[in-house]
Amino acid sequence: MVMDDERIVTEVAKAYLKALGYATEVAGNGTEAIEMYKNAERAGSPFDIVILDLTVPGGMGGEETIVKLLEIDPQVKAIVASGYSDDPIITNYAQNGFMGALIKPYTLEELHAVLSGIARHVQKK
Repeated sequence: MVMDDERIVTEVAKAYLKALGYATEVAGNGTEAIEMYKNAERAGSPFDIVILDLTVPGGMGGEETIVKLLEIDPQVKAIVASGYSDDPIITNYAQNGFMGALIKPYTLEELHAVLSGIARHVQKK
């Protein structure tokens, strides 16, 4: 799942993820993302990974959303995305509940590298 308030960002992310073999759903804010996550869990088809935009004007962004998702699923695999590379949540993503970080705009190769890093981390456990 990709959560971002900018349609162009979600369209690019969906195209990148499709190229990497992932099916993707999109949420416009954290409230919507949490509901979608719960519904997917209930349906027995949980999301493999979520990408959360750090800042959503007028809505719940990634920082608040990850707290709620961790309450639902302590094993959630989440990536934080932001255009602000110096934001403390980005620079300390692991301490904030995320398994990776992306600086927008990110490339297909950068997304693949983060996803691969998470997959390696999960396999080690």
